[in-house]
Amino acid sequence: MIACKAFGTGLRCRGYQFHMGLNVTDKAQCQAAGFHCAENPLDCLNHYTDGPDTEFYLVDAKGDVDETNWDSQIACTELNIIKHLSRKEFYLLGLAFMMEYPLREWSRQVKREKTVASGGRAVVRGLDPIALGCKGDMLALAKENDLGEIIQIAVAEVDGKEILPNRWYDVDLKERLQK
Repeated sequence: MIACKAFGTGLRCRGYQFHMGLNVTDKAQCQAAGFHCAENPLDCLNHYTDGPDTEFYLVDAKGDVDETNWDSQIACTELNIIKHLSRKEFYLLGLAFMMEYPLREWSRQVKREKTVASGGRAVVRGLDPIALGCKGDMLALAKENDLGEIIQIAVAEVDGKEILPNRWYDVDLKERLQK
């Protein structure tokens, strides 16, 4: 199963040193043992911050797999680490997951219609979503139609040049007045 995993700097998680490629353990039990990752990339943020000491990776979870019932977190006995993700790639994968599964329960990280960035990010979904952030924050916006299907997405970093701090932006990455 393709998923995402967050790590501390250098592929470390809870004192365990991972490496690119296949990592193997003997037990998979959510909240207790195994290698943890999340089917919905944004659910990684339920367990890690989006700070300078966090790295995001695309992984393939195999072997014995155990799923939790409160988000898309899974534990597995075989974790193949495929690719390091930039912050932008990570948020694009999160939005792509929403596009593929528009009717699934939303990640706790997603806000409806408008939000101000917190913890380095603003993830918002709705008919006319807008977001605001400070320099360095990521803005991830998903516009949906009346059926809840995602019809447009955008991801941008508040860089102080093209995307300005403390200004509202829509899914076209155009500055907007607050609704």
